[in-house]
Amino acid sequence: MASKPPHYEELSQSDIFSNVREDILTECAQVVRERSAPAGTVLFNVGDQADRVYLVRTGTVKVVRTTSYGHDATILMLGAGSLVGELAMIDKRPRSARAVCEENCTFFVFEEEDFLRIFEADPHISQNVIRQMCSRLRSSNERVITTLEEQYNAAQQRFLRLNNLVEAAKNINSSLDLDKVLKLILDAAVKGVEADRGTLYLVDEIKKELWSKVLQGRDMIEIRLPIGKGIAGYVAETGETIDIADAYNDPRFNPEIDKKSGYKTNTMLCMPMKNKDAKIIGVFQLLNKKGGKFDEDDEIFIDALSAHASVAIENARLAQEMVQSERLSAVGRMASTIIHDIKNPMGTLRVYAQVLKRKSGNEEAAKLADEMIRQVDRFVNMAQEILDFSRGVSSMSILEVDFEDVMEGVLSFIEKDLEKHNIALNRKTDFRGKVKLDTDKLTRVFYNVVGNARDAMSEGGTITVLTAKENGFVRIEFTDTGTGMPEEVKKRIFEPFMTHGKKHGTGLGMAIVKKVIDDHKGKIEIDSELGKGTTIRIFLPLN
Repeated sequence: MASKPPHYEELSQSDIFSNVREDILTECAQVVRERSAPAGTVLFNVGDQADRVYLVRTGTVKVVRTTSYGHDATILMLGAGSLVGELAMIDKRPRSARAVCEENCTFFVFEEEDFLRIFEADPHISQNVIRQMCSRLRSSNERVITTLEEQYNAAQQRFLRLNNLVEAAKNINSSLDLDKVLKLILDAAVKGVEADRGTLYLVDEIKKELWSKVLQGRDMIEIRLPIGKGIAGYVAETGETIDIADAYNDPRFNPEIDKKSGYKTNTMLCMPMKNKDAKIIGVFQLLNKKGGKFDEDDEIFIDALSAHASVAIENARLAQEMVQSERLSAVGRMASTIIHDIKNPMGTLRVYAQVLKRKSGNEEAAKLADEMIRQVDRFVNMAQEILDFSRGVSSMSILEVDFEDVMEGVLSFIEKDLEKHNIALNRKTDFRGKVKLDTDKLTRVFYNVVGNARDAMSEGGTITVLTAKENGFVRIEFTDTGTGMPEEVKKRIFEPFMTHGKKHGTGLGMAIVKKVIDDHKGKIEIDSELGKGTTIRIFLPLN
C-alpha cells in the first residue's frame, strides 16, 4: 500500500477537509506548503489581490479594519483550523481587511490555482468552507452588536458625565462664599466619578503647604501637609496624576491614616487642580470608586471640572477680598471721623492733665495726671492704628530702648486692670537688654494680646508673662488659663474681622498685632487648647 504524503493525517483532521475523498485529500497534502510567521506579521492588507489562502495550524490571526477616523476595529480572531483569506479568493475581489498574526503562528498555505481547483473538485470542501464562513459571519455579527452596545453605553456614560459637568459648573458658580464653593466642588467631583468620599486641598504658596477643611465631629477643622509629602503633596509638587487600583499593595500609600480613622481605602485617584494658566492651585484626592477602579474617563471628568473649579475659587477669593476691602474702608472712614472729632477735646484733656500735674504739688495727683495723659495718648494712637491699617499705611518710629523698662511700664498698667477682673499676673521677665523697637506700637500689641486673654477668663484666672533671650531674639510669651480656642479659630486668628467668643471689638486687633510684629521683622506663634488656655509667643530680633 502506497505511503501517505506528509501532512495527510493532519489535514484529514481539519474541519475544512471533513468527508473529502481520499484522492482529493492526497492532492491537498501534495500541493500545500508550510510557513511560520512571528507575532505582528501582516499576512495581507486591504486592497491586496488574493493569491493564496492560509490554514492556521497554531497561533491566532487577527482580522482588522481601519475606520474612517483612524481607529483599528477587530472583526475576527481566527485560531487553529481556520481559513484566512478565502473570501477574496472566492469572490475574485481585492482584500477587504488586514490579517495580522496576534502571536507566533504556523500555517498550511495554498496557492490560488491549487485552492480553486480543490475547492471545485469536491462538494464537501465547498460546503465545509461555506459552513465556516457562516459561522464567522454569525460571530462577526455578534461582535458588531456587542461593539455597538458598548459604544452606546459609553456614549450614554459620556453624555451623563457631560450633563453632570454642566450641572457642577452651575452649582460651583452659584456662590461667592469660599467655604461653600469648596464643598460644592468636592461634592461634584465625588458624584462625577462615583467615589465614596474625597478631599479637596488648596495650595498655600506662602507656607508651601496644602490645606483642606474636614468635618471632625460637629466642627470643621483645617488640616495641612507640606507640598511634596504624601501622595497629595507629591501630586501638588509634580502635577502628575496618581491612580491606585489597590492601595494596600502600593508602596506610596500610608495605611496609618486608615488606622486612625477606621476607614479602609481600596482605590484612589489623586489629580492636580489647575487654573487657566495651567498653574497648580489644588489637589483632588478621591477614594473608593463604586463598583471598581478609577479609569481614564474619571480623569477626563476631573480635568474638565478643574477648569470650572479654579474660576469659581478665584471669583470667591476676589469677592472675599472686595468685601474685606470695603469693610476696611468703612472702618477707616469711621476711624478718620473719630480722630477728627476727638483730637481737639482729647488735646484739651491732655493739656488740663499737664496743668493739674504742675499745679497740684501732690505726688498722688501727679501720678493720676500722668495716667490720664497715657490713656488719652493710648486712645488717640489706637484710633490712628486702625486708620493706618485700613489704609495699608506702615510708619515706624524705631528707637533703641531698655526692654525691661518697656515691659515694666506695660505690665504695671495691665496689672491694675486685671485685678478688677479677678485675674492674677505672674511675671517671669528674665530678659534684660537693649532692643530696637517702636515703643508705642509694641505697647499696643501687648495691650491687645492681654485684652484678649482677659476676655477669655470671665471667671478669673492667671496670665503668665515670660521674657527670655533665644537664638538672637527676645521671646515674649503670654499664657492664660482661659477657655482656649478651636483649631479653626486659631488658623484664622490673624485675619481681619475675625472674632471669637466676644460681642465687642472690631475684629482687627490681632490682624494689627501681626502687622506690627511683621514690621519689626519678628514672628508670632499661637498654641491653644480648648478648656486649657492659650499661649501667644512673640519673637523680636535683638539686632
